[in-house]
Amino acid sequence: MDDKDRILALRQELNGYNYRYYVLNESVISDQEFDFKMHELQDLEAKHPELYDAASPTQRVGSDLNESFKQVEHKYPMLSLSNTYSEDEVRAWYEGVKRDLHGEDFEVSCEIKYDGLSISLTYVDGRLVRGVTRGDGVRGDDVTRNVMTIKSIPLVLDGTDYPKEFEMRGEILMPWQVFEQLNAEREAAGEALLANPRNAASGTMKSQKSKLVAQRRLDAYLYAMLGDDLPCEGHVENLEKAVGWGLKISANMKKAQSLDEVFAYIHHWDVARHDLPVATDGVVLKVNSLRQQRLLGSTAKSPRWAVAYKFKAEKVCTRLDSVSYQVGRTGAVTPVANMQPVQLAGTTVRRATLNNADFIKTMDLHLGDYVYVEKGGEIIPKIVGVDVERRSQDAAPVAFATHCPECGTPLVRYDGEAAYYCPNDSGCPTQIKARIEHFISRKAMNIDSLGSETIDEYYQKGLITNIADLYNIEVSQINAGGTKEKSARKIVSGIQASLNVPFERVVFALGIRFVGEISAKLLARRFKNIERLMEASLADLQEVEGVGKVIAESVIRYFQQPENQAIIQRLRDYGVQMSIVESEEREDSDKLAGKSIVISGVFTHHSRDEYKDIIERHGGKNVGSISSKTSFVLAGDNMGPAKLQKAEQLGVAVVNEEEFLKMIEEQS
Repeated sequence: MDDKDRILALRQELNGYNYRYYVLNESVISDQEFDFKMHELQDLEAKHPELYDAASPTQRVGSDLNESFKQVEHKYPMLSLSNTYSEDEVRAWYEGVKRDLHGEDFEVSCEIKYDGLSISLTYVDGRLVRGVTRGDGVRGDDVTRNVMTIKSIPLVLDGTDYPKEFEMRGEILMPWQVFEQLNAEREAAGEALLANPRNAASGTMKSQKSKLVAQRRLDAYLYAMLGDDLPCEGHVENLEKAVGWGLKISANMKKAQSLDEVFAYIHHWDVARHDLPVATDGVVLKVNSLRQQRLLGSTAKSPRWAVAYKFKAEKVCTRLDSVSYQVGRTGAVTPVANMQPVQLAGTTVRRATLNNADFIKTMDLHLGDYVYVEKGGEIIPKIVGVDVERRSQDAAPVAFATHCPECGTPLVRYDGEAAYYCPNDSGCPTQIKARIEHFISRKAMNIDSLGSETIDEYYQKGLITNIADLYNIEVSQINAGGTKEKSARKIVSGIQASLNVPFERVVFALGIRFVGEISAKLLARRFKNIERLMEASLADLQEVEGVGKVIAESVIRYFQQPENQAIIQRLRDYGVQMSIVESEEREDSDKLAGKSIVISGVFTHHSRDEYKDIIERHGGKNVGSISSKTSFVLAGDNMGPAKLQKAEQLGVAVVNEEEFLKMIEEQS
């Protein structure tokens, strides 16, 4: 056998082993034997670069090279499903389908709703050619290189009876075992823990280094096939065909002939889901016939032929051992419950947020209490109750901290605030690092070449002790003796590029307590430059719409501190934008003057941030929540049902994207 034949044989053999191990959960060869064959293939491919194949199993290890994601429009929009939370709502959906099909018999495909990152995979002539995230449903990120590292996704299909071109939809997931191991490693290294497997999988897929993605051992379950020439008229039947091509489809899918069978499926998996190796958050119900799916159609947001039933949050009881405290960027101190480890919704829970001092007082928490814990949306653990009957007679009430756990400064509580704060803005290490991280964030100075770990490293080395120090960093200080010169130059270039960030974002980047993105923009536009903002009186500041006494007093406190005055002067000297330029003051019209507008959903013509800017340029005001004072809601696809319900209750108009653009005559 010559080298070419051996390469082809090894590729086929190793792809078969990967399929049996990652899809069928069968191990038919030892790790050592597998590695030996993989190394042989790598050596042969290195010897014959002319035989390179992107679908080779050797390409799944990924690359260390940075990659930028391009946006790709979906051939078929990736609509989200309507959610139901009760059996009555499921029954209403089922009866609605029966009514819309005029009594025609129909089957329902019952499937587990996996909680991961939605992905679209396109196969042409049996080869994977593209992997795209859901994005906004119309277009998503091309993450093909990252997808190719996931070993349960075949790069080349088995058989020959697949369509020439078709698309598979599914979820990319991080298995519980991998998630727990990753968090254990991060905890040992003193790094922040990942919140849940879904966020971990999503963050991993957004990595610019496919080698990191490969190391995270992600998995994938595929749940739908789309195309112009599908093999079968039934949804389930198409997925069964896909199994024969090597695609990973859940074995727990079942067709139901009646509503009783649907409920039996839901009841079974509400319990059995905890034995699965990956995260789930409900059940998906789909009309099985593709013909009937087409008859039922879709709304602008979701298909009428499918619905998701979300499981209720699981609740467990465990013991509260102690309370610790964390300090945030603004100095806000958050209490954290440290509990006896307990299994909850597939993960081991040891900690839960306690929100603030008022929450602790309302719950009447005592050390040693047995508390009920659940996960909000099956993500963040929270204490929802106390078993007072099991409380020890000598149990001590939880007393909120009086001093900062990081720097020892006495805590303060501002009027109207639920939180306690560490007022040591310039000397508390945790606040300093968090403030620098805020300064470099995307909506602030957007220095994306830096990250939290790098900030911590530079702080520990004494390179930075405040935001102005960033502009002193030189390549020679961070290139590790010449071994990291390329990345060092990128970091320094990113810092220099931030000198072009407009003044209103600079005000937000300063991290003034209580000054958010919108209030920073209002202050910048009202006072035009940093000098006038620094000299503004309490009355001047409160004249700005949306700026109350708490924000105004915080702005004055910030600029009164000599340390902050010195930082502002240094930033000005380095060339940071400290005034509004004429183009930033542009106001296209006053068509929205006096109107308070809420934005909700995803859009086609502009991003949410662009619509916020358009509203302001036409004299309108962006607000975050719906009230009786809201003029209207600008609604895109996937508007939250709670917001829609509140708008209807209050009689607030809901305006779609096309209506809004016509209203202001804004060209898309």
